Amino acid sequence: MQFDGFNEKDFSVFAIDGLEARMEKLIEQVRPKLEELGKHFAAELSSSTGEEMFYHVAKHARRTVNPPNDTWVAFSSSNRGYKKLPHFQIGLFETHIFIWFAVIYESPVKKEFAALLKEELDSINKNIPDNFVWSQDHMKPDALPHLDVKDGKLSDFINSLANVKKAELLCGIHIPKEEAIQMDGDTFIHKADSVFQTLMPLYELKKKIYSE
Repeated sequence: MQFDGFNEKDFSVFAIDGLEARMEKLIEQVRPKLEELGKHFAAELSSSTGEEMFYHVAKHARRTVNPPNDTWVAFSSSNRGYKKLPHFQIGLFETHIFIWFAVIYESPVKKEFAALLKEELDSINKNIPDNFVWSQDHMKPDALPHLDVKDGKLSDFINSLANVKKAELLCGIHIPKEEAIQMDGDTFIHKADSVFQTLMPLYELKKKIYSE
């Protein structure tokens, strides 16, 4: 299968009522596309990071009642999982695509990573594009533009990452559904690659932790 981009049907999966019905369509409609993106970007990110990168498509296996509101493929340097490591994600909610760098609450190195972010805060403020967005919760669809947080609130986000058990920090872009469905596969892949390259300095901070 070749990745041909996302379409209206991919987003409409999240309007289906019921866990079983939504999961059935998600597996049929969306997961094959995430697998293709996984294969492509695992290779690309391995080259970019200098580490062997593995892809992990969300299975939503722990859900027993509530259907998922989003789904994704994550990329990390472990073939056993991604949640404990700083990692990349591509995924979708009903309203948009997200392409992220992420440190989520399961990570045991949040405090160490936050310390490195503090050291690089001036550079991050300067080099992250204003139209990129930040989130503190990967399960919620909303996020704040870098333009709105770079003069103070981002520092608060980083402090939360260090000190609040459930805190997370994600940075990347949202692509509205209406825009995403107009993009063919090559256009989307080029866009995602550009985003990952912009976010690469954040990922590189991870190496300082694990090399010590």
